[in-house]
Amino acid sequence: MAKRNFIKLVQVVKKGNAVTDTEGNAKYDTFITPTQIPFRKIYDAADLMDGASDENTSAQENIDQMLDMVVDIYNNQFTKDDLLDRLHAPDAVEELQQQIQFIAQGQMDEERKKELARII
Repeated sequence: MAKRNFIKLVQVVKKGNAVTDTEGNAKYDTFITPTQIPFRKIYDAADLMDGASDENTSAQENIDQMLDMVVDIYNNQFTKDDLLDRLHAPDAVEELQQQIQFIAQGQMDEERKKELARII
């Protein structure tokens, strides 16, 4: 079985308001990685992870690179703007790092594995 990953983006309506259920919980769109991810993406992800500590790269440039990489990993199922507008800010950088780490190392935590098993 191919290793896969997923990302959840909040559903939004105009003006950036989240779509909620009757209990006020945000609703999400779930995207799953392709069944085959080219080795080149691992190569690029490893390079990006090494560049994360580059003194010449600003924090915003680093985030831009991570956003572009995640969009590429998911074969453009969503856009960079979708990530900027639909990821929850307190968790966004960690989520991007986990997505890239999955590509670079093929690993994810147990909780995420269980949730992926429910989705697929």
